[in-house]
Formats: sequence, C-alpha cells, structure tokens
Amino acid sequence: MSFSGKVKEELAKCIGGSKHCQVAELLAIRRFSTKNLEDEIEDKKADFSSESELSVRKFFTLSKKTDNIRKDVAHPGDVERPCCKRAFLRGAFLCIGSISDPEKSNHLEFVCTNEESAELLKKYMTEFDIAAKTVRRKKYYVVYLKDGEEIVDLLNVMGAHVSLMEFENQRILKEISNSVNRRVNCETANIAKTVNAATKQVEDIILIRDTCGFGGLPQNLREMAEVRIDYPEASLKELGSYLDPPVGKSGVNHRLRRLSEIAEKLRSK
Repeated sequence: MSFSGKVKEELAKCIGGSKHCQVAELLAIRRFSTKNLEDEIEDKKADFSSESELSVRKFFTLSKKTDNIRKDVAHPGDVERPCCKRAFLRGAFLCIGSISDPEKSNHLEFVCTNEESAELLKKYMTEFDIAAKTVRRKKYYVVYLKDGEEIVDLLNVMGAHVSLMEFENQRILKEISNSVNRRVNCETANIAKTVNAATKQVEDIILIRDTCGFGGLPQNLREMAEVRIDYPEASLKELGSYLDPPVGKSGVNHRLRRLSEIAEKLRSK
C-alpha cells in the first residue's frame, strides 16, 4: 500500500467525538465526492457515489452516528469550530487528497474541481498556520504543500498521528542522509583540490630542477623544493614539520607560491 493509502486508511478510522465534527466531515465527503451537490439526501444510503471506497465507508459510518442528516449536511455554515474544520479537512483528504512517499519527496495536495472549494480548503489550513498554495492544473484547482513541517502540521490537524510519525522518521533519515552526502562531497572536493595543488607544485619544482637546478635558489626555497619532491602527497602542515626548523602552513604556502612564480617565469621564456 502506498503511503497516501496508509494515511487515508488511518483517517477513515478516525471518528470525531462530537456530533458537530461528524457532521462537518460528512459535509466535506458529500461536497468533494459528488460533481453536483444536492440540497437534500433521499436517505442514508441513497444517491451517494465516490471514487474512494474509504470515503464511502466513512460516509455511511458517520451517517449512522448522526441524526437529522438532511438538515446538517445541507448547511456549510455549520463548519465554524476549529475542531469541525479539522474534521472537514480530514473528509476532504479522504476524497481528493494525496501525499507522496516521504522517502522520495515532500508533497501533499488536494485536487478540487472548482476554485471555490480550493479557496475554502486553503482558508481552513491558513487558520491552523499552514500556508498552502494553489495552482491551476488543466481543469482542476490544486491546493498543495511542499514544506515538510507544514505537511506534518496538516497530518496532525487531520488526526493522522501514526502516519505523521512515519513521515517524520523518513524525513529525519532523509535529512541525515543529505547532510552526510553534502559532507562527503565537500571533503571529496577538498581532497581533489589538495591533490591538484600538490601535483601542480611538484610539476613546478621538477621544471625548476630540470631547467636550472636548485643551486640558484635561496636556502629556504631549495629546502622546500626538496621536501615537496620527497613527500608529494603530504599536506602543508606535514611539509612544514619536515623542514628544519619547522614552519607553519602559511610559511609553507608562501614558499611554494614563490617556487610557482619562478616556474611560471621559466615557462614564459
């Protein structure tokens, strides 16, 4: 089962404790599961269709728990309390919501058939400090979230607490993996930079040696050239420790730069 299916399965089992929350969720399922809303429902089993088996099951479960369905479901103004808005979002997600596998990406969306419904969902999410965005996709209006923390907040609002924990675990693992990869890439780049610099230094010193020898170099540069030739893979710190007396990294770097300048002058002749 997909992660989106797991979330819906959990939400289908989540029943609001109060009648007004149950009615709010019924309203959402009724609104988002039919193309044409009707003012009345013939009875608790009649004239209801949905692409989602879970939403159908949830509708009939809530219908049995709620009295006076005709009146309650016909009035969207009844969704005023924060708890009812939570239930409304839960019912909407059952019908038109989906969420990507957290191992792959962070994306949750509601696909609405009209702009009014999209704006209503966006408004309810805003009241829980969730900044959803909307986009037109062919003939649909899509309300979506891409921020991991906001997706976690919405799962919490809708009551999908088990799915929330699974999403968080995968998100943390992904963040750790990305952090490790960034560090490895950075270290690899640094190593490559060091190797390239050392190779260039050795080439410069060999050019000096083969062209005019080390005899004309100052004592400190001659010693530096010999140590670099003897230890081509050593770091600047290690090279400094091989000199007598020892020299710090900045001193080693300065001497190698002077050798490089001499080599460039020889190349230009």
